[in-house]
Amino acid sequence: MADHNHSQSQHLYFILTGIPGLEQKYYWMAFPLGAIYVIALFGNGVIISTIKSESSLHIPMYYFLCMLAFADMGLTLCTLPSMLGIFWFNYKFITFDGCLVQMYFIHTFSAIESGVLVAMAIDRVIAIWSPLRYGTILTNGVVCKIGMLILSRAVCVVFPVPFLIKRLPFYRSNILSHSFCLHQDVMRLACASTRVNSLYGLIAVIFTKGSDSLSILISYVFILRTVMAIASGEGRLKALNTCVSHICAVLIFYVPLIGVSVIHRFGKHLSPLTHALMANAYLLVPPVLNPIVYTVKTKEIRKKIIQIFIRTKITTEG
Repeated sequence: MADHNHSQSQHLYFILTGIPGLEQKYYWMAFPLGAIYVIALFGNGVIISTIKSESSLHIPMYYFLCMLAFADMGLTLCTLPSMLGIFWFNYKFITFDGCLVQMYFIHTFSAIESGVLVAMAIDRVIAIWSPLRYGTILTNGVVCKIGMLILSRAVCVVFPVPFLIKRLPFYRSNILSHSFCLHQDVMRLACASTRVNSLYGLIAVIFTKGSDSLSILISYVFILRTVMAIASGEGRLKALNTCVSHICAVLIFYVPLIGVSVIHRFGKHLSPLTHALMANAYLLVPPVLNPIVYTVKTKEIRKKIIQIFIRTKITTEG
């Protein structure tokens, strides 16, 4: 009988929250938000198509960039339905199972992006430490295996999370703090002990983001030691210049991530607006800024974008 009552009171859906305090301005915010999604999808799509079509970019460095663009597109597509539903149509409901699916894919693509950033750091280490053996060490087969390892790790580590949430009862508040489902946000609404969820979440973060950030840090210590051993100042500058885009991508990903983690853990006294803005920055900033950074630094990608606009203009005029 108790089990029957529990199943009857279990929430069938959650209510998503947009940006608290700005509900009256959603109509005007819908347009820039739509533009952000267009930029993210278009920018990452151009990077993928350029790397695919330009034979000069068929090297490990750009294969990893292609993986990063796929992860960014995945993150963008995960949040797009619920974000646009809120800001364009004022539709704030998401089913319980739909929330679990969105949560799984958000955290999976985030883990993939973190793993790709490590692979890109290792790529830079090999390119600077042993440029003559770069092609023989990072062969297409090795790059493919690294990509499969990154994907497998993300899928397996995040896989238990929805099932750990599914077992919890939810029959009080069903109002989430964000415009999408995150593990920490859904977990706090549970009406039972979440110790197992918290412990597994901590282990998963340490195994992915924690170990990845440490690996990137160690890689750059090694890079700096190698660069400092180069005799000429011009050679040192040239070597470091090849790392600028990757350093920007690391900062773009990890700064919002650390901000969201700190706020969830220690910022309970902060306004809901701060929580919402940091969570949105965590998921929207990397997919938008990464293509811009790599477009500025990669001549072939710039040429591809120019060709697209020229072709569009000729078609329109014709």
